[in-house]
Amino acid sequence: MIKIVAITKELKRIELPSINELQSLDYDWFWIDFNEPTEEEINQLDSELHFHPLAIEDCIHSLQRPKLDYYDDFSFFITHAINPTDLTKEEHDFFLGDDYIVTYHNKSSREIDQVWNRLAKIQDLSKWDEYRIFYEVLDKIVDNYFPSIYEIEDELNDIEDNTNDESMDILLDRLFDIRHELLRLRHTINPVRDLFYRMLNSSHLEGIKERKEYFADIYDHLLKLSEMVSSNREITNDIRDNYLSINSHQTNEVMKVLTIITSIFAPLTFIAGIYGMNFTNMPELSWQYGYFTILILMGIIALLMYIWFKRKGWF
Repeated sequence: MIKIVAITKELKRIELPSINELQSLDYDWFWIDFNEPTEEEINQLDSELHFHPLAIEDCIHSLQRPKLDYYDDFSFFITHAINPTDLTKEEHDFFLGDDYIVTYHNKSSREIDQVWNRLAKIQDLSKWDEYRIFYEVLDKIVDNYFPSIYEIEDELNDIEDNTNDESMDILLDRLFDIRHELLRLRHTINPVRDLFYRMLNSSHLEGIKERKEYFADIYDHLLKLSEMVSSNREITNDIRDNYLSINSHQTNEVMKVLTIITSIFAPLTFIAGIYGMNFTNMPELSWQYGYFTILILMGIIALLMYIWFKRKGWF
């Protein structure tokens, strides 16, 4: 679907049914949005708008790395939004000229819909142009990164507190899932951050220079997001190491108890083994109280070993 809105010299907003009608309109600037376009609509990028074939190719082959390309009469941008459900990337492409902006996305975009609906309600359009649209969409895209990271931070707090007394295996599985989600976010946010750095330091984008403080504000948000992702990954490392240390400590405690029990029973087993050989010429076998004497001796040995281990701090 293609949506077209043009702003006339008199600052009136007019929606047009087709790109051809722009030729007969005295406009100040216009915005064309390609929303989940068909093959016929994609062809209009070349036949009607005459964009460079390489830029069109980047649109068709989705999930390109965020980039900025300069052409003779327009600049081409690729950015990524985040699907909040599964944190997958959703590519947004922008063609930015002197008096127009063309947006292209293969999936429905809530960010573009928000800006489109806002533009429809604006009464004073004197401060709006193609770069204002560009800024508003990018601002919405970056702002929508935050809820996903805040949700991950809440999950990390729940894992760290473990108020539900879940098993360590379940917590570690969830922790590794979060690390994977953070890795996805980092692969989305950091390239967009690098794109903004290039945009802010470009000498070709006059519209961005005029609004440098606004685009710099988005860049600051991206820096914060990047730091949040890095710090949360470090937190997952700390939590993982803590759980592994606790698990190792518990295992060592169990092994220590079992070792002590084995050590206590070793001399008792030795004594029982000697008197269990049933040789004929064993003097102790004829003792009237030999059985009880050996039991008492074994009990004394076990008690003395227990007291010795206790004093050593092994219990």
